[in-house]
Amino acid sequence: MTVTPERITRADRYVGRFAPTPSGPLHAGSLLAAVISWLDARSTDGRWHLRIDDIDTPRVRPGAADAIFHALEAFALVWDGPVTWQSQRGPAYQRALDTLLTSNLAFPCGCTRKDLAARGRPGWEGPIYPGTCRHGLPSEREPRAVRARATTRYWTIADRFLGTVAFDLEALGSDFVIRRADGIVAYQLATVVDDLDLGVTRVVRGIDLLGSTPRQMQLYEALGATPPAYAHHPVLVAPGGDKLAKATGAEGIHAGTARRQLADTLTVIGLAPGDAQAPDAPEAQLAEALERLQGHTLGDHLPLPAALPGAARAV
Repeated sequence: MTVTPERITRADRYVGRFAPTPSGPLHAGSLLAAVISWLDARSTDGRWHLRIDDIDTPRVRPGAADAIFHALEAFALVWDGPVTWQSQRGPAYQRALDTLLTSNLAFPCGCTRKDLAARGRPGWEGPIYPGTCRHGLPSEREPRAVRARATTRYWTIADRFLGTVAFDLEALGSDFVIRRADGIVAYQLATVVDDLDLGVTRVVRGIDLLGSTPRQMQLYEALGATPPAYAHHPVLVAPGGDKLAKATGAEGIHAGTARRQLADTLTVIGLAPGDAQAPDAPEAQLAEALERLQGHTLGDHLPLPAALPGAARAV
């Protein structure tokens, strides 16, 4: 199935969002993601919402959400409307789960990770689900998770930064978890339900999440909804070559050095401020970047990756 930006029908106006997980303070990598998505929205006079993805409670750290708010304010990344909290959206997720289960587009699964490792063929992001519970739970198994059916194998999108990208959902794992064995709604379903309810028409995120795109498009199709337009940007990497993240030693950003850190971030994007040695206040730097974007798209400035990750290919 092919999805292009022209198919977006939910709203004419750009509606975007930034959705950090409160597992710690923002770092240089998450600042890059925030700045790119903010600039992309504001350059078209669009809305930019903030969602706190705190549904994965084992990862949540006390005080992290407040630190994120303060950091965004220090960098002049002002959001629209009230903050959305995933932890408060349980009923919406349950309604979506019920819809998918009732329509047989999702099913209970009793497989453990050990089962998948033993029976699943190797895929791009781990073992490919072998279909053990797809037609009903085997008699010796109890339901653990809920999986969405991968009814469409091949997907193509017109990514606004990368160009046309094709995916093989089978190679990415086939039927995928939408409610985990611990009862927590998985990222794929929560993100789709949240974006639908917020009216999001443009999703801007790191290329490390490219493999989520066909899974989420499968859910949009299953829910009878139109997906947003996608744009995936390069990410910062740690010295070892992995994505820069808290787990790879990323340090939190500091409001006291916001001018310098924002100038560095804009330089990575290709929108270095005019005076990079003595950068202006964040508000002025962002205004300058927006002025330079007039008549251009943000994708014109971003460096393109040499190769795409996972079961995706440029077309």
